[in-house]
Amino acid sequence: MSTELPWLHPERARKLYAALSTRILVIDGAMGTMLQSYKLDENGYRGDRFAGGRDAQQGGHEHHAGQGCDLKGDNDLLTLTQPRIIRAVHTAYLDAGADLIETNTFNSTAISQADYQLEHLTYELNREGARLAHECCVTAEAKTPDQPRFVIGVLGPTSRTASISPDVNNPGFRNTSFEELALTYAEAIRGLLDGGADLLMVETIFDTLNAKAAIHAIAQEFTRRGARVPIMISGTITDLSGRTLSGQTAEAFYYSLHHARPLSIGLNCALGATEMRAYVDALAQVADCCVSAHPNAGLPNAFGEYDETPEQMAATIGEFASSGLVNIVGGCCGTTPAHIRAIAEAVCGVAPRALPLPDNAAA
Repeated sequence: MSTELPWLHPERARKLYAALSTRILVIDGAMGTMLQSYKLDENGYRGDRFAGGRDAQQGGHEHHAGQGCDLKGDNDLLTLTQPRIIRAVHTAYLDAGADLIETNTFNSTAISQADYQLEHLTYELNREGARLAHECCVTAEAKTPDQPRFVIGVLGPTSRTASISPDVNNPGFRNTSFEELALTYAEAIRGLLDGGADLLMVETIFDTLNAKAAIHAIAQEFTRRGARVPIMISGTITDLSGRTLSGQTAEAFYYSLHHARPLSIGLNCALGATEMRAYVDALAQVADCCVSAHPNAGLPNAFGEYDETPEQMAATIGEFASSGLVNIVGGCCGTTPAHIRAIAEAVCGVAPRALPLPDNAAA
């Protein structure tokens, strides 16, 4: 990916690189975990706009907005129907010490929103997700001007994989393509950048080909705008085999995506911090960019819940930091503001992993 383009937000980029050069930055924790605590029902997810199965802002005619299917569980939709709740979650993580706030856009692609008949909302979900996060970061930074806060525009993996057949009887079958993925990512990227995202993160990557489609779409949008923002890449080691779902080791994952010249590469989800350590270490040995880690709060128990306490998780991630493995840390499934506060305290004052930052980092 070209690094010749200027920054879309040059002052924000300068502050980001300056912060990374002096300390370990902290990402927020799980959005879904926090939203579950509100115990919203179907009406809560629909809000006034989608009551009755039609999109009130589309005149009630053009789109059938979830008619015939439940919208409960579409957490991204709450950006539009319950923005107060999304603001509250972002603010809780900022108050806990997070430097980087992820937009509530993990499933805000046409492919994923098709499960709810809400494909038409892709751009709006991403734009509003970034706008809400930006507003919260501006408010927090006004209170702590010596700690700049940044919005990560999240691009999730989608619910489909370009490398693996969903049909065990037909290994050659694919239910998506590189081109389809790139198109759905492109619409999301436009929304995130228009809404004010400071960075873009392709995250929870289980299929590197999906990530390549996202990166291709990012590069095209940067060229179209004549400007860029930093990119974060975060993969998922799906189990203790040490490989992604599409079969790559952590090192192979890095080399497959190195061409994007990311600000950071790292791992999130699937594993707890203890189980993730070896793979974060592997990335730290080869990456010429920052390394990130935002694991789950341990492994899920028999009820699918996460039991690792903030103190336990912070102790493990604190060791990542003291061993010189990471530049950016945070939490994924099962983590709360209490986890993020403990992690922030554990890495405070610990030098970030040393790396050569590009000469034009803040140009």
